[in-house]
Amino acid sequence: MAETLLSMVDIDKRFPGVQALSKARLDLSAGEVLGLMGENGAGKSTLMNVLGGIYKPDGGRIFIDGGEAAISSVQDAQAHGIAFIHQELALEQHMTVAENIFLGREKKNQLRMVSQNRMNREASKYLEIVGLTVRPQEKVMRLSTGQQQMLEIAKAFSLNARILVMDEPTSSLSEKEVRILFETIGALKKRGIGIIYISHKMQEIFELTDRVTVMRDGCYIGTMVTKETDTDHLVRMMVGRELDHYYVRTFNAPGPVMLEAKNISSGSRVRDCSFKVRSGEILGFYGLVGAGRSELMQTVMGLDPITGGEVILDGVHFTKPEPIRVQMKKMALVPESRKTQGLILGNTIKFNVTLAVLPRFIRRLRVNRRMETQLANQAVRNFSIKASSVKQRVMNLSGGNQQKVVVAKWLLTEPRILIMDEPTRGIDVGAKAEIYSIMNDLVAKGMAIIMVSSELNEIINMCDRLVVMNEGRIVAELSREEFEQDSILHYALGGAAK
Repeated sequence: MAETLLSMVDIDKRFPGVQALSKARLDLSAGEVLGLMGENGAGKSTLMNVLGGIYKPDGGRIFIDGGEAAISSVQDAQAHGIAFIHQELALEQHMTVAENIFLGREKKNQLRMVSQNRMNREASKYLEIVGLTVRPQEKVMRLSTGQQQMLEIAKAFSLNARILVMDEPTSSLSEKEVRILFETIGALKKRGIGIIYISHKMQEIFELTDRVTVMRDGCYIGTMVTKETDTDHLVRMMVGRELDHYYVRTFNAPGPVMLEAKNISSGSRVRDCSFKVRSGEILGFYGLVGAGRSELMQTVMGLDPITGGEVILDGVHFTKPEPIRVQMKKMALVPESRKTQGLILGNTIKFNVTLAVLPRFIRRLRVNRRMETQLANQAVRNFSIKASSVKQRVMNLSGGNQQKVVVAKWLLTEPRILIMDEPTRGIDVGAKAEIYSIMNDLVAKGMAIIMVSSELNEIINMCDRLVVMNEGRIVAELSREEFEQDSILHYALGGAAK
């Protein structure tokens, strides 16, 4: 049996008015991949922030190699061989690969001046370990997301890390980059490194992990040997109940065409794309990273420049669509990144939810605060947003609740066509089920929805029809009867029509 590398015992953490962790615990063996799961707000990030020295616990103890460890700063965590790879990569884009690896720990020559040559030489060793074939002198901005992910792992090696925490590491990677990451994780295991792998993707959990620890409401629920459990059991542990209807969809006959895109182009990113979406249906868009799905949606909305084609909305032809004119025709976009495109994180739920409908409660420079609050409270109720009040800052909400704020904001504009770009990325199974239920209710009332997603399971279970893209072009359009995972991937990888 492998040696126990890390034990976190009875960890407590309180914030004003919130018990974030209560007797939470976790243990990790050398050469093990431990999955850490739980709904957004379950306490996973807080527990890891305690391990990383960002938060000081109010109770509990941490043991590394059997000895108690006092971790009160990031430097303490690094000294104990703990490294983090966050979902949002923390690299300096304008610096070189070597400079990023040794940032804050620059190598110096005999004159005590920073030595680029020495850093480049030593960086090469760590790049070779993770199989990253880039030059140490390369600027990070020129690396793909997958290469930057590998650079973070190389940086962890430079810190002599023995415990590696990976937070949703595949959320922005292509299929090829995911396979490379998984191979690297296998190599790390053989070196005796313990990995805590945080993910909402069940497929990854079952493929990668040896055991899974589940948290709920800041508490430890249990740890299972991965091969001895299944998805339903883990979901029950996470949400505290049966999730009978995970994918919620009642399929009805679609109505008239609500949106038609004809021969849309936007430079080299979107090329000659045509599609239609009807009332009462969900039209899915699938493709690998860089296929052009988001760029096509942004072009249709008028957010990216259109270089060819037209958008037809309610009988009106737009050869140069503009966001304000498109929105007036009752179309809205829930963007891919809620944090950078969908929300103003430092402001309140009320501010964010009502931002797209200001004319409703602002007249002649006078603000009807009562109506503003009513609209926000209605959104919180309708979407079951978990918050202390509408005055709570959005940055303090879980990912699932942040996503519901974005959806609520755009539904207040009363759209008839709703584009949802990666609507469930980075949210837990309970919040996903709620989003699916909302989508089902909307199409049942006659709305047309375009759903862009990288998750085949939700595409197959939620959509009426599917458009597959590759390198900026539409390469296939499939009816529900034609949905087969192998076929969809065949087209997404650039395969010819069968």
